[in-house]
Amino acid sequence: MAGITLRSSAFNDHTLIPYEHSHEAGDLSPELEWEGVPDGAAELALLCDDPDAPMGTFTHWLVAGIPPDTTGLDPGADLKGFAAGRNDYGGQGYGGPHPPVGDAPHRYFFRLFALTRPSGLSDGFSADEFRRAIDGNTLASGTLVGTYGR
Repeated sequence: MAGITLRSSAFNDHTLIPYEHSHEAGDLSPELEWEGVPDGAAELALLCDDPDAPMGTFTHWLVAGIPPDTTGLDPGADLKGFAAGRNDYGGQGYGGPHPPVGDAPHRYFFRLFALTRPSGLSDGFSADEFRRAIDGNTLASGTLVGTYGR
């Protein structure tokens, strides 16, 4: 599978996500930018989750319906025109890192997928619906990992 280069001006791969992008600071999504979306992509979809959460993987951000010619999202991205999924805090949009106090820093995987066909997802979709929509429908992907501890 082809690779998309995903990066952020807020943090580098496998480095600390700044406090301003945490849940306790108000859930300001970090700036993301990417390149390498292959021709033929119908849509982009974004997932951010924490596999180190005590009760299993915790979903922090789900976005679908991103046009394939989009090259990034600004800090605090306005998702108007995109489909915003439900995070595990119970809201839509970005929910920042908030691991238990005293845990080793958790890893937050930001994953961007270029889809071969539209996902068909609409506002309020779940992580399970997201995974079903991208299963067998991914042309390329890219990953950026940030860490956060309290």
